[in-house]
Amino acid sequence: MPLMAKITFLGAAGTVTGSKYLLEAGGKRLLVDCGLFQGGHDLEDRNWQKLPIDPATIDWVLLTHAHIDHTGYLPRLVKDGFRGPIYCNAATHQLCNLLLTDSAHLQEEEAKFVQQKGYSKHKPALPLYTVAEAQTALGQIKEIPRFDAFTISPQFSVLPHDAGHILGSSWLELTITENGKSILVVFSGDLGRYDQPIINDPAPPSRADYLLCESTYGDRDHPPGSPEPELGAVINRVAKRGGAVVIPAFAVGRTQTLMYYLHQLEMKQEIPKLPVYVDSPMAISVTELYESHREDQDLEFRGEQAGTGDPLDVAGVHMTRSVEDSKQINNVVSPCIIVSASGMATGGRILHHLAKRLPDSRSAVLLVGYQGEGTRGRQLLDGAKFLNIFGEMVPVRAEVVEISQLSAHGGRSELLRWLSGFKSAPRQTFLVHGDPPALQSFKGAVEAQYKWPVTIAAYQQTFEFA
Repeated sequence: MPLMAKITFLGAAGTVTGSKYLLEAGGKRLLVDCGLFQGGHDLEDRNWQKLPIDPATIDWVLLTHAHIDHTGYLPRLVKDGFRGPIYCNAATHQLCNLLLTDSAHLQEEEAKFVQQKGYSKHKPALPLYTVAEAQTALGQIKEIPRFDAFTISPQFSVLPHDAGHILGSSWLELTITENGKSILVVFSGDLGRYDQPIINDPAPPSRADYLLCESTYGDRDHPPGSPEPELGAVINRVAKRGGAVVIPAFAVGRTQTLMYYLHQLEMKQEIPKLPVYVDSPMAISVTELYESHREDQDLEFRGEQAGTGDPLDVAGVHMTRSVEDSKQINNVVSPCIIVSASGMATGGRILHHLAKRLPDSRSAVLLVGYQGEGTRGRQLLDGAKFLNIFGEMVPVRAEVVEISQLSAHGGRSELLRWLSGFKSAPRQTFLVHGDPPALQSFKGAVEAQYKWPVTIAAYQQTFEFA
């Protein structure tokens, strides 16, 4: 019997993070995405476990976009033996240069810190990978066209489309050829929102034999309308009581969207001109990339650039690159806005700001994106009274506010809208990138609306394509 092409779900199956999909055809192996697991200890422990397959046997890696839950395992993959090319578009390449180096640096710093504090379960405390190992992985990246077809090998060819999620984000049409026959597998990657500022809407699909669809918000929609009124209200009441607005925000995408809305509120004189500290060297560099990649910008953003100048420029902004400048923010006692990574408060400089401001009832923590299970962001969202930061239990007295409109992930109805582009039902739809309640809810919604066969992908499940 001839061999059949197959897929193995090595991540983002039954959970939101750790995106890794292994495709096998004609004796060759292609890994789509190579992300870190993020969240509780059980999930993050997977990053330290060996892959079920030898990385040296993987021929190529193909990326949908640069977020760490899609790329952050690359240095470890290379460290463990992967020697092939890593394919992505130019914007994703530039973002990976920033993100992977930063991820490695944070892990080195955290390993050093927990070694000093003595609460690591590793003796000695080690980073998952080093900056040098991240640089080695970056050296294996090869750029492919943003929107044109690219042949990887006789077994695999890809046609990318705009996913509208972050700069460079793509959903992929992957043609797999085995025994002279081809099938089309569509990977949604992370799908963005419709009618959002800065970047384009997701491009519509048309056909697929098999589909992998993300389900991050498969169980709910984002509130309608602009986030400006709620964002302005939080800033105004915190400023009035003399506190700080602390915003954990991903350096890629969320920080730029925030800067856009803060600029709009300032222009309309709907908030006071407060000092805004963007405490993320990476976010500063990413903002420069967002302003230069016109192929991802929507027409409204281009028009604002041409008319009023920089739509991401806020009057009192302080871009803090150095550690010393970051520490100085803790000395600010007047009302201010602090934007820092990471977006789910899993690590990075935001932890220092939370440790300082959470005990202050005048301040507020503003959650502006998805908060994965087990993360500090989710604990705050769920009403935690204390937060474990650097081994200490920090009391939560600050106001905690969620603004869902700022999410870069499509809500339930937006995901269904994207699926409406398919002219006929895929033979099988696999739901990925979701926590169990979202996956179950979205499965029911797709089956009810489209009458498609839908499967919730399981971790390490292998499926043979007919």
